[in-house]
Amino acid sequence: MGLDLIIDNAVLAGQSGRWSVGVAGGTIAEIAPSIAVDAQRVDAGGSLLTAGLVECHIHLDKAGILDRVSISEGTLPEAVRETAAAKARFTVEDVYARAARVVEAAILNGTVAMRTFVEIDPRAGMRSFEAIKAVRAAYAHAIDIQICAFAQEGLTNEPETEEMLAAALADGADLVGGCTYTDPDPVAHVARIFALAQRFGVDADFHTDFDLNPDRADLPAILAETRRCGFHGRVACGHVTKLSTWAPEAVDSMAVQLAETQVGVIALPATDLFLLGRDRQTLVPRGVAPLMRLRSAGAPTAVATNNVLNPFTPYGDANLMRMANLFANVAQLSRDADLEAAFAMVTSDAARMIGRSYGITIGAPADLVLFDATSPSDAVRRIAPPLQGWKAGRQTFTRPRGMLLS
Repeated sequence: MGLDLIIDNAVLAGQSGRWSVGVAGGTIAEIAPSIAVDAQRVDAGGSLLTAGLVECHIHLDKAGILDRVSISEGTLPEAVRETAAAKARFTVEDVYARAARVVEAAILNGTVAMRTFVEIDPRAGMRSFEAIKAVRAAYAHAIDIQICAFAQEGLTNEPETEEMLAAALADGADLVGGCTYTDPDPVAHVARIFALAQRFGVDADFHTDFDLNPDRADLPAILAETRRCGFHGRVACGHVTKLSTWAPEAVDSMAVQLAETQVGVIALPATDLFLLGRDRQTLVPRGVAPLMRLRSAGAPTAVATNNVLNPFTPYGDANLMRMANLFANVAQLSRDADLEAAFAMVTSDAARMIGRSYGITIGAPADLVLFDATSPSDAVRRIAPPLQGWKAGRQTFTRPRGMLLS
């Protein structure tokens, strides 16, 4: 067998011992305790070899704009308002430069695939979309990028946005996204997003129930449309922080419905923690969706970055391992099994959320990242840094371990 690359002495999630992984023609060709073939070799040194991190919810178009906005309230309405004003002045070149910086940081932090939302409306026009398409093409050698044409500021209140979304879907967008909490008619908004998804044969991804008011949830409308359209397993929902205010039995009831429809819930802890609970003086709530409870019922769950350096999240480095660790802190996880679940939420579970196969198996793409960790739980506990990465067997980055000098 002719192999192009062999990674020796690696730890694989869910497997005991150390393994060698052989790559040929961009795919994984052999997995064994040892491989006796002449080829380029990398010694993993007992580190964790993975199929990489998967970013299932990020906004590349509005990243890195702290220099042109004001944050005084730290609330969701302010973030929407400030970003709306800023994006009216975005240029293709500006969006490209800022998005490229985030994509490069994500690659260096071990991310091999991402789904990014791109706001398309009368203020943003198609400029951000054109820029993100160019970024997707420029970095295809190192990362797979899905583009979600996104109605951040509503549809029923701004009908021209609907045809702009349709134009983007006809011109390279991979799916369509809605935002129920900015539309005066959330139910109609949901129906129109599903109509676009059906028209173009694409999936749907919503920002929804992003508050700490236990009443008036929009998630039931999304579930109803999922059933009506037969979109089981093709819908994701970001934030859904409202669930954190529900009694356990209500969460369990919703978890059963999410499992039945396979509608995913994505927690965005950096943003959710920053924006919510501003009206509370004491015992400020965590305000992050109860993913562990949902997951135990079979509902799809994931953790993602959302925003980087803007009014929604005025910090960030596109490090998904840091997001998994932040979620673990918020969810008060300590057992290895639970930390492994947090790891899955930025790897295999996140991949399924965006319709991507995942794993180190024979015949799978050789999209591989080596982390300075001994197990998935260890990686989450210590926010383990990546050491090397490959896309289709081609090395895309290296980050050697730090070295102390005497």
